[in-house]
Amino acid sequence: GAGKSTIARRVAKELSFIYVDTGAMYRAMALYLLHKNVDRTNTEQIGEVCQNAEISIEYQNGEQIVLLNGVNAYLRTEEVGNMASVSSAVPRVREKLLSLQRKLAKDMSVVMDGRDIGTTILPDADVKIYLTASSLTRAKRRYLELQEKGTVCDLDNIQKDIEERDQRDMNREISPLRQAEDAVLVDSSDLTIEQVVDRILEIFRARTEEGASHES
Repeated sequence: GAGKSTIARRVAKELSFIYVDTGAMYRAMALYLLHKNVDRTNTEQIGEVCQNAEISIEYQNGEQIVLLNGVNAYLRTEEVGNMASVSSAVPRVREKLLSLQRKLAKDMSVVMDGRDIGTTILPDADVKIYLTASSLTRAKRRYLELQEKGTVCDLDNIQKDIEERDQRDMNREISPLRQAEDAVLVDSSDLTIEQVVDRILEIFRARTEEGASHES
């Protein structure tokens, strides 16, 4: 709801980098676990079942497509999002996806979007952005997105789900959601998408110029 995916895509396009949505990879895993009817409270079962999921990435017209067992599955539902928040706290799920994410960043220039990129996945990333927005702002954005798709939804319930997900992600034992010490905080609550993209590009250019001057 802070705009991570939309903004990361636009920044990647501006820089001619590859966009990597790690959240989509976790949602693909969550969808697989839902299809297998796992008990979301049983971390051992989740850890076992996740090993058989085949998750891969393809690029079509410059856009990332996440495939689950060879199929581009629909991942943007509240049920999948909530299961992803639960299953992403399971160490074996994170291990399953970590190597793929790091390999992508090693092989090419990427803008990687996720909740623990700067702290865990790519701790040595050249530029780190901690993008946030108030829970109400994020809930309103999600509400409008669902309404446009014709989905019946309740704003208060969406905000409650967002706040509960934040609490789970911030307090999980493995890779909790937090701002890396060297990340730049950008609050998108009162900014347009274009303004946030411009701000991040400014930060990127300042950091890369700084790095170049240190090297020279």
